Amino acid sequence: MEYLLRFIQTHETFRLPEIQALADLEGIPMEVVSYSLDSPFCTLKLPDDDAARRLLSRSITAKAIYALWGSGANYPALHASVAETSTPWWPQFQGQTFKFTIDSFQGSRTHADICELINSFAYMSFTGPVALKNPDLRFCVLEDWAFDAQAHGSSTPQHLYLGRLVGTSQREIVGKYDLKKRRYISTTSMDAELALITANIALARPGAIFYDPFVGTGSFPVACAHFGALAFGSDIDGRAIRGKGGRNLRANFAQYDLAPGFGDSFVADLTNSPLRPGRYLDGIGEEGWACV
Repeated sequence: MEYLLRFIQTHETFRLPEIQALADLEGIPMEVVSYSLDSPFCTLKLPDDDAARRLLSRSITAKAIYALWGSGANYPALHASVAETSTPWWPQFQGQTFKFTIDSFQGSRTHADICELINSFAYMSFTGPVALKNPDLRFCVLEDWAFDAQAHGSSTPQHLYLGRLVGTSQREIVGKYDLKKRRYISTTSMDAELALITANIALARPGAIFYDPFVGTGSFPVACAHFGALAFGSDIDGRAIRGKGGRNLRANFAQYDLAPGFGDSFVADLTNSPLRPGRYLDGIGEEGWACV
């Protein structure tokens, strides 16, 4: 079955690697049908809704995933696609409360336009009441506008989709780990969003051991610990690890109740590491890169 992934339009080169890593982590067979760095919309083939929810449950680069009910280059084409693709599914959703929204990427709609577009799907004839809060079903019309379309007077998106919301991601945790709220940071602290994305790509998970050879204030290890991994780190500058006045590497783990996820840290030069050779680590990473 085809699904539509709604990405954020930042860290574009990390988006697909993160989703592919999460598919591997969950053991989900996934086929990418269409994807472009210039668009936040990615079409995938997945086994079912449960697989879609599991795939997105800890993603940082994606916002939501939808069961794809139709797509087209314009609204007549979209309606034709919806009728052809989704008609067999309509009976199973009769009687449920529902809500329609519009997501316009690089574009905007007036309230009157939004109401008109939503009403154009009345032929789907759902018998349940509309519920703006906590509906059973959430449908979204997703518009992909060209970068300069509205600046040049264009009133038509370059592509359209209709999706039934299946699941949302963990993007809200980016605010939780915002460096502005962190107890101990320095000039080398990694952006929280990028650290969490890197931890996903590195397959951080319960039972895994990760090592950061340039640990500093612990941005990458904290992100790994959030996903259940045990994190260790070293740094050539012991002052970065020890901190001062109760503000140190360990304090960052304690701030987020992640103390059990912090193995330990030590002072060492990576070019003369005291670590025993061997494949006992599940991943090595630092600011913006990781290997597993």
